[in-house]
Amino acid sequence: MGSPVSVIGLLSDFNTLNLAACLEKVAGSTRLTCVQGPYGEPRIVLLDAAAEFWSGGLEAVVVWTLPQRAVPTFEKALRHQEFPVDALLAEVDAFAAMLARIPAHVRNVIVPSWVAPEAGRGLGPLDLMSHAGVANALMRMNLRLAEKCDGDPRITLLDTQRWLQAAGPSAYHARLWYMSKTPFHNRVFQEAAHDIAAALDGVNGRSKKVVIVDLDNTLWGGVVGDDGVDRLRLGGHDAVGEAFADFQRGLQRLTNRGVLLAIVSKNEEDVAIDAIQTHPEMILRRRDFAGWSINWRDKAENIATLMKELNLGLDSAVFLDDSPFERARVREALPQVLVPELPADPMMFPSFLAGLRCFDNPVISEEDRSRSAMYTAERERTAVKESVGSLEDWLALLELRVTPEPLSESNLERAAQLLNKTNQMNLSTRRLTPPELLAWSRVEGQRFWTFRVSDRFGDYGLCGLGSLVLEGERGRLLDFVLSCRVMGRGVEDAMLQTVAKHAGSAGCTEVYAEFIPTAKNQPCDKWLTQHPALTRAGRVFRLPLQGAVAATEDSQAVPARRAL
Repeated sequence: MGSPVSVIGLLSDFNTLNLAACLEKVAGSTRLTCVQGPYGEPRIVLLDAAAEFWSGGLEAVVVWTLPQRAVPTFEKALRHQEFPVDALLAEVDAFAAMLARIPAHVRNVIVPSWVAPEAGRGLGPLDLMSHAGVANALMRMNLRLAEKCDGDPRITLLDTQRWLQAAGPSAYHARLWYMSKTPFHNRVFQEAAHDIAAALDGVNGRSKKVVIVDLDNTLWGGVVGDDGVDRLRLGGHDAVGEAFADFQRGLQRLTNRGVLLAIVSKNEEDVAIDAIQTHPEMILRRRDFAGWSINWRDKAENIATLMKELNLGLDSAVFLDDSPFERARVREALPQVLVPELPADPMMFPSFLAGLRCFDNPVISEEDRSRSAMYTAERERTAVKESVGSLEDWLALLELRVTPEPLSESNLERAAQLLNKTNQMNLSTRRLTPPELLAWSRVEGQRFWTFRVSDRFGDYGLCGLGSLVLEGERGRLLDFVLSCRVMGRGVEDAMLQTVAKHAGSAGCTEVYAEFIPTAKNQPCDKWLTQHPALTRAGRVFRLPLQGAVAATEDSQAVPARRAL
């Protein structure tokens, strides 16, 4: 079976044939096919929601414009004339308003920032300071565009200037421009294609979630078992040691974006953990790692075991190891895992890590930022579990609490993220943008809840979603979504209880749910099938409400594993 195909529309005021060719060659989790918009003036299409261009089943559209055409006042800057800043910014606002009018069925709008490489040095030393300067105008325009688009979750802005820097002095190709109205060298379009593909992976939940690192000569210089902790090359007045320290800082930055860190290393665990905890130049400490497998077994086997413990798929992982042999072994045994070619020179590790696109995400929520701490708490829970005799005893010790909250502006982004990325415990696998989700929840007879989970070790964050459609005496459970990290702990029962209570309060005598099977949501089917209060007929599950619902207030947390 081939990769799924995403259809992308290209709207531009220059020739994008080369961009389309580069996009269709990008190797990623999804194959991209491009639909070219009418050549020339894209604003005609942007202003016409009924234009034929929008009827092509587009998942996304790339709107890439030249600044002097999108914002006519900018032409004065190119001529080194004074320009009215208010008029310049008003035209940027009008352009942003056109982007907002793109039909709602186009779920992703990607907008490269404005650049004008043909302007050369502009006004030289005055270019940033003067109101006639090209650089001054471009900075104002791009900042204003970012501010205006910030509230639209469909729009992703990408940094065109970085693509030009990667292409070097030949980024702007005058000959191509005059011959075919293609302004940039193909290297620019190649960089753009990779960033666009990464952005689409991010918004569709396909970005990587875990980076697994080796230790010796990867996280630090040297072999800790042979050299000892004191002789490791890390930090200090040593070029290589500084590079390893900066590499760790780069990994730490990933954790602030919600990426988990883990270790797979052939070492003695006690020795390795001691180095992590005691070396004075270590940037990362034990608390920064969601998990580790430090032993002498096969690394591919350890990665598979570790990802299972983290309850994440192998396709969520990136493996970084200095050994070509270990990289080849993992690629062969676990093709789902991304294994980049780490440079031979460790001084190149920090820039290599910074250049990886596989972690790109359009939104960073508070849950993302605290994800590493959540996994640290999970290790403590696991330790408690191993010390008790039964699941019920363990859950009692956890003191798990589930708190329902109505959908609101404050939890909307996280709710949409959970809805669009969760696959295993997902009843209908419905996908909605944040505005679509909020609008749905505000329709009469439709209700939507989020569920926060906590226990005595800490807060899991917003982990669950449930929605109810009132249909007279019946209520339909449409969405039932739960993060894999709290599956099987009774949270499901507390969520169902909340929905059932509200259905009963609205006069329903029954709640039903239609299970929509996918390749990944068998855990949801299994839970529904095994629930003692539910009856099944085909793909439909029913819950009679008479006497089944204990009264609880919305504001009060529900203890997990309370029977309906």
